Amino acid sequence: MFHVFDKPSLVQRVVPWLSGFDRPLTLAVLLLCGLGLVTMYSVGYDHGTRFVDHFRNMLIALAVVFVMAQISPQRLMSLAVPVYAVGVVLLVAVLLFGITKKGSTRWINVGVVIQPSEIMKIAMPLMLAWWFQRREGQLRVADFVVAGVILLVPVGLVIKQPDLGTSLLIMASGLFVIFFAGLSWKLILPPLVIGVVGITTLIVLSDSLCQPGVDWKVLHDYQKQRVCTLMDPTKDPLGKGFHTIQGMIAIGSGGVWGKGFMQGTQTHLEFIPERTTDFIFAGFGEEFGFVGVLGLLACFIFLVGRGLMIASEAPTLFSRLLAGSVSLIFFVYAFVNMGMVSGILPVVGVPLPFISYGGTAMVTLGMGIGILMSVAKTKRLIQS
Repeated sequence: MFHVFDKPSLVQRVVPWLSGFDRPLTLAVLLLCGLGLVTMYSVGYDHGTRFVDHFRNMLIALAVVFVMAQISPQRLMSLAVPVYAVGVVLLVAVLLFGITKKGSTRWINVGVVIQPSEIMKIAMPLMLAWWFQRREGQLRVADFVVAGVILLVPVGLVIKQPDLGTSLLIMASGLFVIFFAGLSWKLILPPLVIGVVGITTLIVLSDSLCQPGVDWKVLHDYQKQRVCTLMDPTKDPLGKGFHTIQGMIAIGSGGVWGKGFMQGTQTHLEFIPERTTDFIFAGFGEEFGFVGVLGLLACFIFLVGRGLMIASEAPTLFSRLLAGSVSLIFFVYAFVNMGMVSGILPVVGVPLPFISYGGTAMVTLGMGIGILMSVAKTKRLIQS
């Protein structure tokens, strides 16, 4: 006697792949993607194929999210060391024979042109989470010193390119892992105090420190100019301070409710440089106003909060550290970009997640969301 088995439908085969996706996190990402498309259509409708390319990049990022969500945290842990090692080797290769554009050597041709520093945004928390997972239950001060070395090697290589914005993101992703691993406040407070004293000194002595002949040693000239421009952008309103001044004018002119969709004069009269990339927040603030900005902030807070909740419920130390770091990286992205455009932070090349145009950055963000989905999925499988 033969038994006939019904062939499962396409829906029945696809559902198991999607069942582990975290719905609140998915909602947050879709809301941000929707806002990103609306904003890009407005600020970039006369910018060639920018809107279509942005939509394509989002689809690629969502595909990356889907693929990363299928990779278990255990598998990610096994990939940590190889990915980190490849990233460091590529960064060294960039310094030796990289491609230079606009004074920075950040790219390398390996058949296709890539920016290895983007790899380190994911490789760094992976590597440090792997390290602390191995040392679980027997952590000593020496282990944090080793973690610091693991962090500083790629950060130093990226600073040499030079790329201050990306180096800050890599540094932040690593520091979050080290903090969540249990770094003592006795070791955290001294650098914080030094930082506060340094910033206060810079503000008080900005007039003398920003003179043309003063060498800051630790920063390149263009980085020094960015910091000095932050102190007083009106000193060079048509040069170094132009970006900051126009960004603040656009945001301020939006008022409470904004000028309306596609009604931004600063944006469409092209007063805002890089209006589809790093300074897209200025266009958003002009057209949607204070209320729109509050809505955007709410979406980011919801995304970061949900990510931290996933991290707190993760079953292993590796998963907790990785998910916690990735979640807070989205906060750093948003904080630095909005602060830069608003004139409270120096101008650095940090995009606004899911809003700004950018192919490599969008893929990196997709990988981060995919990691959070993977951790959430593993937690559900264990509970079931």
